[in-house]
Amino acid sequence: MPAVFSTFQLFNFSTFNLVKTIEKYVFKSFLTSFALAFLVLSFVLTIGLMVQIVSFILDGVSIAFVWDFASVCLPETMQWTIPLALLVSSVLVFSRLSADSEIAAMRACGVNLVSVMKWPMMFGFACALFGAWINNEIVPREHEVRRSLKSKVSVDTGLELLEPGLWIDDFPKVKLYFGAKEGNWLRDLVVFDYSDSRIERTITAAKALVESEGRDINLDLYNMTVDPIDAEHPGMARIARYQYTVKDALADTKYTKKGKDMRFRELVEKLEETKNLNERAIAHAEKDGEVAPDEVKKIKRNLKRARSKLKVELSKRFVFAAASFCFIMIGVPLGIRAQRKESTIGMAISLAVAIGYYLLVMLMISLQMSYAIHPEILIWTPVALTLALAAKFISKNR
Repeated sequence: MPAVFSTFQLFNFSTFNLVKTIEKYVFKSFLTSFALAFLVLSFVLTIGLMVQIVSFILDGVSIAFVWDFASVCLPETMQWTIPLALLVSSVLVFSRLSADSEIAAMRACGVNLVSVMKWPMMFGFACALFGAWINNEIVPREHEVRRSLKSKVSVDTGLELLEPGLWIDDFPKVKLYFGAKEGNWLRDLVVFDYSDSRIERTITAAKALVESEGRDINLDLYNMTVDPIDAEHPGMARIARYQYTVKDALADTKYTKKGKDMRFRELVEKLEETKNLNERAIAHAEKDGEVAPDEVKKIKRNLKRARSKLKVELSKRFVFAAASFCFIMIGVPLGIRAQRKESTIGMAISLAVAIGYYLLVMLMISLQMSYAIHPEILIWTPVALTLALAAKFISKNR
C-alpha cells in the first residue's frame, strides 16, 4: 500500500511539473511574439505622429510644446498597439502549436487548454488595466495638448469651440447649453445667468444667432423665456425676440474642454454637475405650466444628450481597454481552429477580429443620438459578444 501511494504521489508530482513546463513554454513563446508585434505596430502607428511633430517644428511651434506633445502622444498609441499585438501574438502562437500537433499532445497528456491559457489571460487582464489608465489619464492629456493650440487663434475660432449637447461653463458668470448648431445659429438654448449676485436667472430660447463683438458674445434670442425678469420682478416673462450679451466671454483664450479632454475624475465630476444642471433646467421648464408639454419633452430629451455623451465617453474608454483581454480570449481558440503555419492566415484572422470589434464599438457610439436605448450600455456589446464567442470556442477545444 505505501508503494502504491508513493507511486501515486510521484505521478501527481510529475504531472504538475509537466503542466508548469508547458505553461512556461507557451507563455515564453507568447511574450516573444507579443514583443515583436508590439514593436512593429508601434513603428507603423508613430510614423504619422513623427510627420506631425516635424510639421510643428517647421511652423515655429516652441520646442517645449513639441516635447509635451510627443510625451503624451507616443504613449497614446499604446491604446491601439497593445490590444492588436495581443491579438496577433495569441492567434499566431496557438495556430503554430495546433499546426505542429502540440495542442493535441498536450491534450493527450491531460493538460487542459484553460491551464495553458492561464498566463496569457492574466497578462491580457493586466494590459487591460494598464489600458484603462492610459485611456483615462494619458489620452485626455494628449487631447488637451492638441487642442491647446487653439488658444492662439482668433476670437472667431473661439466661437467655433462651442459644442452642442454639452453644458459650457467657460464663460464668466454664465453656463449655457444648446441642442444643435447650424453655422452661427444655436437651437434649443438654455442659459443660467449669474451676472447679478442677488439672483440666478434662467433663460431659454428656441433659437439664437450668436456673434462676437470684441471680447463679448451677442445672442439674438427668439421665443425667449426668462425667470426671474430681474431682482425687482421675480416673475417669468416670455419675449418674442431679445438681445442678450455675455460680457468678456472671450477675454480668456483658453480652449473649451470637451468630454474626451477630461480625465477620469474630471469626467465623473462633470457628470454629476450636468445631472444637477439638467434637473434645474427641467424644473424651470415645468414650472407653473408656462412651457407647453411638447416643449418640456423636447427640453428633457435634449438635456439627456449632455449626460449621455459623457457617459458614452466614459464607457468607451473602458471598452477600448477591455479589448486587450477580449482579444486574447478570442484569439487563442481562433488560432487553434486555423491550424495553419502561415503567418498570413493568422494576420488575416487578427485583422478581421479587430475590425469587427472596433466597427461594432463605433456603431454603438453612433446610437448615442437615440437616447432611449442607453448607448452607454450598448457600447459594451462588443465585449459581451467577444467573450461569449470565446467561451463557446474554448469549450469545444478543451
